[in-house]
Amino acid sequence: MQKRNALYAQPIPEVVETERQGRTVGFSALDIRLEMAPGALEQEWRRLEQSGRTSLHQGFDWCRAWCDAQDTELFLVQGTAGGETWLLLPLEVSTETGLKVARFPGGRFNNINTGLFDPMLAVPDAEELQNFAVSLAHLLRGHADLIALDNVPLSWRGAAHPLAGLATIENQNRSFQLPLFPNFEATLSQLNAKGRRKKFRSQMRKLEAIGGFEHIVATGQDSHALLELFFRQKGERLTSLGLPDVFASPETRQFFHNLLNVPAENSNMPLSLHAIRLKGTHDGHIAAIAGLARKGDHVICLFSSIDESIAADASPGELLFWLMIEQCCHNGVAIFDFGIGDQLYKRSWCSQETIQHDLLIPVSWKGSLARPALIASTKAKAAVKRNPRLYSLLQRWRSGALHNSSGGKRS
Repeated sequence: MQKRNALYAQPIPEVVETERQGRTVGFSALDIRLEMAPGALEQEWRRLEQSGRTSLHQGFDWCRAWCDAQDTELFLVQGTAGGETWLLLPLEVSTETGLKVARFPGGRFNNINTGLFDPMLAVPDAEELQNFAVSLAHLLRGHADLIALDNVPLSWRGAAHPLAGLATIENQNRSFQLPLFPNFEATLSQLNAKGRRKKFRSQMRKLEAIGGFEHIVATGQDSHALLELFFRQKGERLTSLGLPDVFASPETRQFFHNLLNVPAENSNMPLSLHAIRLKGTHDGHIAAIAGLARKGDHVICLFSSIDESIAADASPGELLFWLMIEQCCHNGVAIFDFGIGDQLYKRSWCSQETIQHDLLIPVSWKGSLARPALIASTKAKAAVKRNPRLYSLLQRWRSGALHNSSGGKRS
């Protein structure tokens, strides 16, 4: 795999107001303020999120769905100049081991974070960045001890991130992408196309032998029912592996149900559910599920699950990815993003990986004391994840610890 930031060759269409074309604004000209009623800025928020460089995770609907489910307060950092909004940073504050930390809404379910910046906002110099960091800390004083903007790429979709100079440490996780072409065969040519086609034919034969299948995209109430089935499938799978179920909390589940309720706008969709449904002898059985989010020409796989009780040898999960990627090629998608986390199936599909960084800005003396510890913790996690043997040992330890804490036995 080519190890570099995912900088896409395709041009990124930007939505920029006509009167702003050719006019830039520097960070030093911005008035930075904290908006405690973020709904009042919905129009400006939705304008900024249209940029191809803005992560869907900082979109208005994503953040609202999260905060409504978690019942948390949203803080919106706004940068204005000339009566216009040039940047927005949506933040929520949570308490972590006695420390109040301001982060992007969505937490561990975000795959890449960018914040929202007008494309015509000039890249700041070192002095402007430091002044901006001081302003951020001042705004959050009394609300948070530390600002932690995590999973931020220093370069994204062909452009340097405006806050790249504030990067503190490389995040322990990376995200994995497959560039797409309108021609599916051209997309496959980046991979082991011959081997993949052979496996695809084998999967088709095995499923046809038991009555066939269909690739479905759920709509309406069917999507909510399929989401509940995903929660069951994923929970059973994680339990069998001795791992904690990150989807178990009612708040997390409500968040994804909230996303399903957001109507599609053009091709944009914060969550759509795809599945392999068997026919014939096992008619109606859902063998694999995946949740996709789309913003413009960028699709992210948010989650996936499989049920291996039937036709496990046909690898229905792998087949579902083939079908979804093929569909995306025909629907104008330029990148299929498998999200963060290093797994073998992602590497088998992806030709690019994106390095992400964390930006840690102390607000109080507690934050200043905690910052070195967080840096050390991230370095330790990264070292373990870069060492397959150590990571395997950690997974086995976590499995045993989980079983012991729940009264179960180690396998």
